Amino acid sequence: MNSEKNYITEPEKKVPVRSEVDVLVVGGGPSGIIAAMAAAEDGLNVMLVESRSFLGGNLTIGLPILGFLGQKGNQIIKGLPQKFIDKLKEQDAASEHRPCPLHMSLTLVEQEAVKTVALNMLVEAGVNVLFYVFCAGVVIEKNQLKGIIIESKSGREAILAKVVIDCTGDADVAFKAGVECEKGNETGGMQPPTLMFCLGGVDTDKLRLSIAEEPRTYLTDFIPAEYFGQNNQYVLVGLRNHIRKAQEDGLNLPTERTILITGLRKGEMWVNMTRVNGVDGTDPASLSHGEIEGRKQIEDIQKYLIEYVPGFENAFFTRSAPFLGIRETRRIVGKYVMTQEDVLSCAKFDDAVAVASYPLDIHHPVGGGCTLTWCGDCYDIPYRSFLPGKIENLLVAGRCISTTHEAMSAIRVMAPCMAMGEAAGRAAKMAVRDQVQPSAIDVKKLQEELLEKGAYLRPAKENDADESPVEPTRFNS
Repeated sequence: MNSEKNYITEPEKKVPVRSEVDVLVVGGGPSGIIAAMAAAEDGLNVMLVESRSFLGGNLTIGLPILGFLGQKGNQIIKGLPQKFIDKLKEQDAASEHRPCPLHMSLTLVEQEAVKTVALNMLVEAGVNVLFYVFCAGVVIEKNQLKGIIIESKSGREAILAKVVIDCTGDADVAFKAGVECEKGNETGGMQPPTLMFCLGGVDTDKLRLSIAEEPRTYLTDFIPAEYFGQNNQYVLVGLRNHIRKAQEDGLNLPTERTILITGLRKGEMWVNMTRVNGVDGTDPASLSHGEIEGRKQIEDIQKYLIEYVPGFENAFFTRSAPFLGIRETRRIVGKYVMTQEDVLSCAKFDDAVAVASYPLDIHHPVGGGCTLTWCGDCYDIPYRSFLPGKIENLLVAGRCISTTHEAMSAIRVMAPCMAMGEAAGRAAKMAVRDQVQPSAIDVKKLQEELLEKGAYLRPAKENDADESPVEPTRFNS
């Protein structure tokens, strides 16, 4: 059989210019929302484009926001991300930042409220939001990115911009612009995605108290049993013996651990247990396989929870996430590549524009296991990791910044992505105002603005000579 692809030649045609803007944000997930908000703060012409019909990205799939608090319990993500949470809290659509021994902190959000609150905040800020369009190409002259080509039911159009921020999570704009990108580990293996789903009618108190009162029966990973006795909103990771027993009884369960997240509403539990190894989030056929297989897995997972886990006796299926939760795809190779050593050594950088504390959290590309490694404190994210090596007028924010596979596993969660979005948005605004490339802005001035607007950055290196290093802690599951 001939495996070579066939090709056609598209006829050359003129592409109409839909808009010309100061800053164009591509992608309306956690980093994109905050980037657009920051870029538009003092009146620039800012547009955000999104392929779906709503904002929020992974904020809408049932996951908690991880990482607002650091490993020492202090809040390290502030500024515009906190302003967004405050707006959600006004509608009882977000919890407090709850400390968690495994994930540093949990912030529960109501998925539907995220869509509305994010959109309202951007519209009020004067951002032009355009849904239902894909980034199909780029407009580039030599090494200068001038805009993107969008595709929609109206056909192809161009949007020109002085600065573009790639918040797609998959480095779509950067990749199309010819930026060098990497995927996965040394063999190309990427962390598997999850199709989240939600059950109603769960007695969440019965479950947590069962763990607190019978810890030898209901074993959890790393999180002590007493935590569940003290917290009515929680993430549960563990119950491995129950998984094994169900598998021995014939249920097909794709993971070694039970992973559950309480919702904000009474009786609601989100389930993070589907796993589809080998999915490439940049390949539509692979994504389609992931969606199909993920939905197949839900039936046995639901049966397992109802028959083997206390509190689920009367549970019923309510909804699934609108799309697969992708943990990893492309990462750009930028002016600085963040490494595992940077994370574990609590690295400080002169050009730090965000701080994170979430551990290395690698869901193994093969099998159902996971490895977490904590640094003991927090680490800086440098501005250079937002900058592609050769293409100008482009910033990248979110999980696809310039990192290694291992470092990406730490910075990929939503609170750090939101902090990166704020830094990128403010950097783009400065570049436009000062009429320079994003690579040439005054980073000290950016840091001053971030601090002035309420973001958190650590003190300069010279002020921390007395700090003693912290030994990393590792947990294999």
